[in-house]
Amino acid sequence: MAEEKREFQAEVAKLLDIVVHSLYSNKEIFLRELVSNASDACDKLRYAALTDPALVEGDADYRIRLVPDAAAGTLIIADNGIGMNKDDLIANLGTIAKSGTAEFMSRLTGDAKKDMTLIGQFGVGFYSAFMVADKVIVVTRKAGEQHGWRWESDGKGEFTITPEPEAARGARITLSLRDGEKEFLDAPRLTGIVKRYSDHIAIPVVLVEGDKEETLNSASALWTRPKSEVTPEQYKEFYHHVAHAFDDPWLTIHTKAEGAIEYTSLLYVPGSKPFDIFHPDRKHHVKLYVKRVFITDEAEGLLPPYLRFLRGVVDSQDLPLNVSREMLQHNPVLAKMKSGLVKKVLSELKKKAEDDAGAYATFWETFGAVLKEGIYEDYERKGDILPLCRFQTTEASGWTTLDEVVGRMKEGQEAIYYATGDDLAALKRSPQLEGFLAKGIEVLLLTDPIDEFWVPAVGEVQGKTLKAITEGDVDLSKVRGEDKAEADKPEAAPADALDTLIAALKLTLGDKVKDVRASDRLTTSSVCLVAESGQMSIHLEKLLKAHRQLDQDFPRVLEINPRHGLIKGMAAKVKASGREAIDDMALLLLDQARIVEGEPPADPVEFARRLATVMEKGLA
Repeated sequence: MAEEKREFQAEVAKLLDIVVHSLYSNKEIFLRELVSNASDACDKLRYAALTDPALVEGDADYRIRLVPDAAAGTLIIADNGIGMNKDDLIANLGTIAKSGTAEFMSRLTGDAKKDMTLIGQFGVGFYSAFMVADKVIVVTRKAGEQHGWRWESDGKGEFTITPEPEAARGARITLSLRDGEKEFLDAPRLTGIVKRYSDHIAIPVVLVEGDKEETLNSASALWTRPKSEVTPEQYKEFYHHVAHAFDDPWLTIHTKAEGAIEYTSLLYVPGSKPFDIFHPDRKHHVKLYVKRVFITDEAEGLLPPYLRFLRGVVDSQDLPLNVSREMLQHNPVLAKMKSGLVKKVLSELKKKAEDDAGAYATFWETFGAVLKEGIYEDYERKGDILPLCRFQTTEASGWTTLDEVVGRMKEGQEAIYYATGDDLAALKRSPQLEGFLAKGIEVLLLTDPIDEFWVPAVGEVQGKTLKAITEGDVDLSKVRGEDKAEADKPEAAPADALDTLIAALKLTLGDKVKDVRASDRLTTSSVCLVAESGQMSIHLEKLLKAHRQLDQDFPRVLEINPRHGLIKGMAAKVKASGREAIDDMALLLLDQARIVEGEPPADPVEFARRLATVMEKGLA
């Protein structure tokens, strides 16, 4: 079979260009990444061999070999793990098939230093080899297959794949080092890098120099060691390995559970948001081991989706070694482990929130939108999750808790009020807020999509109902607040003229609105839309339409401000000249209310025509 030449996927080509041409201050991490990949390959084969022992072909002594050759200027990183076939080479070394790729690419700026930070968060793994090498050759054979393959590239846009009949099982990566990178051929330099970054890896990393072989790492699983024997630096480097991440962990949780079931867990909360955190499949990335043997990183029942930001390992002593992924879905031992892990994580988050409010605010800004999903999804633990939640409000200068909001409620206030929307700044300018601000009533400002779902699931906090400010039956008259605008309030339109205007608006707008009524929530705006009690919120309707889960409009209640000059003028106009005199203005009012909610006018062409007509009459 002849040599086959292919081009890198566009995303890979862009990655490589940044990697090769950026002055990265810590180039030695290429070795950490390649050793980490080799370790994963050995773990995968060890698991596969549980059900198919023939795969190891009598070579079950897993190891990673480093072979520097000063004369040739090459460094070889070889493993006897699972290996790759032709399809694997194309998928793993020619494309980026991970979720979050599109968002990652959109955030690249062209600034080398900033982009390297992003690439570090995304994880480049194998591609980091091109930081030090101007040519990379991978010779590999997949366990259980007869034929091997050779992959070769200079990192400049193309790679070639050719058959390699003599390939051994696993992968052998040969790096032709650039002239300025020959330090990575020195044995002491390689030894220092492995001890610093890869000491925790359970597979031996062996330095080969001629006939001499030396194991460089302790080759014992870090999570099995007592906490007192693990340094902060070792915890950090294990996070880099297990998460394939470049950032530092925000929180480390190392626990050994003993009793009815036994397991060890080493879990991390990342310092930055993974790119796939809001991907639709919502998978977690915690590796499950059984008696130190890697089983899977896709055990659905190990952690709930709302803790999918966690990285790390869980090692069980009670699950059978030959457990399949299908068996895991309904395994009672796994269910008990999940319960214990969730309880421990929530407990550690609570402790962190109490001990360091500033650090916890950083966590909340990064992962709060994910954790809040648990209020909606995990009925059993919503009472534990809710106190961990933090909120922006109209009164608090930073993040605050629901308990603090309840403690600041006004006399006569029977509900905790909230507003939902896409943007905090836009929410703060919402017309529906005006009456609440005037009375000094604190309102929660909720901008995450999940807020539309967990609020109804909770219903009330400390006996206080959670109520949207956009609900039509909001009554602020009972609240004894310091009505900040009371002294400056202008006179309202006469009652009879206002009633005539409301009747005219109802006739003109027809079924475009649910109702028209005078508002006691507006102080400076002329008009707003609100939902009838029990009706879907305006923001939720917009979210569902955006995701094509709703294809109809629900008419809303149009509230008008009887003290506003425009409304008073319209009331006088309709009383003097009849309904037809305000028809265009009525429809413009409705469109104005829609625009404030972030919705377009129902008919942009007619909106423009009416606006021009009304403006022309105003100039006459």
